[in-house]
Amino acid sequence: MNGPPIAPSPGMTAPQTEPPSGDAAGAEPLIVVVMGVAGCGKSSVGQTLALALGHEFIEGDAHHPPANIEKMSAGIPLTDADRDGWLGTLAGFIADADREGRGLVVACSALKRRYRDRLRGDCKRVVFLHLHGDKALIASRMGARTAHFMPMALVDSQFADLEMPAADEPVLSYEVTLPAEAIVADAHARLTGGDCFGRNA
Repeated sequence: MNGPPIAPSPGMTAPQTEPPSGDAAGAEPLIVVVMGVAGCGKSSVGQTLALALGHEFIEGDAHHPPANIEKMSAGIPLTDADRDGWLGTLAGFIADADREGRGLVVACSALKRRYRDRLRGDCKRVVFLHLHGDKALIASRMGARTAHFMPMALVDSQFADLEMPAADEPVLSYEVTLPAEAIVADAHARLTGGDCFGRNA
């Protein structure tokens, strides 16, 4: 990142690799994939970050085909084959943004390394923002949701599929116990070299 380094607050992890430079250096803006298991807060963090960055936000769950939603609603975990077309759709959005030089924020579970590789494709501007937390906490959050098709029965399968980002992946990692505003403020500062909440980095 350009600009002075930001010391991680408790629950915040510095990038495992140096993410590509964003628009603070006059380069093309970054494309951010907010990832993590269901119930970790991808949508709220993604929407707020997109607003702060001035980028379009894409809710990955909105692009699942009806068959996938039916399976998940019934508590049946998706397979790699089930997710293939869905990942292809989201990868297409990312490729379009890359080709057009646009920034973008996408909320997508991206649980496995090969899913993340599929989403990234040949784009060098993709950074993953990983929201993670204790299974019990995630389960309690999912149990409190009333307007989502993903049931609590799939918590175990989500954690079973999760492959933590490796050291060679550009990723920012945050504990879900942190307030969404704190996550967005820190991520914005790291991704742009500035601070969307008026503080100097």
